[in-house]
Amino acid sequence: MMTNLTDIQRWEALVERNAKADGMFLYGVQTTGIYCRPNCPSRIPNRNNVAFFHTCDEAEKAGFRPCKRCQPQTISPQTQQIETISRICQLIEQTEEHISLQVMADLAGLSQYHFHRLFKKVVGITPKQYFIAHRAKRVHQVLDREITITQAIYEAGFEASSSFYRKSTAILGMTPTKYKNGANGVEIRYAIAQSWLGLMLVAATPHGICAIFFGDTPEALTIQLQNQFPKAEFHQNEPELKNWVQQVLAFVEIPQSEFKLPLDIRGTVFQQRVWQALQEIPPGSRVSYADIASKIGNPKAVRAVAQACAANRLAVVIPCHRVVRSDGDLSRYRWGCDRKRALLDRESR
Repeated sequence: MMTNLTDIQRWEALVERNAKADGMFLYGVQTTGIYCRPNCPSRIPNRNNVAFFHTCDEAEKAGFRPCKRCQPQTISPQTQQIETISRICQLIEQTEEHISLQVMADLAGLSQYHFHRLFKKVVGITPKQYFIAHRAKRVHQVLDREITITQAIYEAGFEASSSFYRKSTAILGMTPTKYKNGANGVEIRYAIAQSWLGLMLVAATPHGICAIFFGDTPEALTIQLQNQFPKAEFHQNEPELKNWVQQVLAFVEIPQSEFKLPLDIRGTVFQQRVWQALQEIPPGSRVSYADIASKIGNPKAVRAVAQACAANRLAVVIPCHRVVRSDGDLSRYRWGCDRKRALLDRESR
């Protein structure tokens, strides 16, 4: 199994006996000739005697034999959990009807409480949220094709058009007709204000804030918004948006405060998992793309995590600026590395 952890990060996980690192790497002790899991309960070895491996085959080819205590050659409990939840996710994706929590728990061999808790821990969202997000993705995919709305309804798994239309606004953020017309007629209110990071645009649909951008000129910010919603109806400096703009400015100023305004943002299931993981990063902290990939249970998806961060439309509220490369480099930021550095420096103080 390939990972993006450095040897320093592996050693830290070993010293901490971090259970989350189980399945991500193995370590061998040269003085004993034994290789172990990172959370093995055996005595912590001298760092100079430790070698790291990706697989059991790699460790054994180097002359190490498996530990009898942690049994690294067997499937780890964490890997078993991930495989179990992966099977349930595949079932949700392949089934058009909603599956009850009890049925999913029975398939996993767990109680409803423990299954629900494990699913959210591995996937990042609840089983119901996963079902809704996957159905939303399916609706978006079929509506983007050159077919009628009626065809899209049945291809997305709805048995009747009435049930689809009851849920369409919640799924799409607008009516199906408006969505197929490129958000034609959707009203978006926006305002541009001065923040300590420069000009900031706040935009909202009737369902909540849909965009928070930073920029150098009002024209550039407006173009960013129009590119996101090419056929929407824009209304600038609406009086009812003023209070929301002030609350966003206050949050950007002090990100430790709780953000309570409604959000209108949707993405794929994977993007939602990444964005939720980002919101759990405390102010003043920095994590790597590999850390986020591991947190959502997909350590190989480092590049996809970076792409999800780049697709974020809610600056600071979804704090993608707290994600850096494994070597500590700031990497790219949609609104400029100078702003990213300024945000991190301010939060660390």
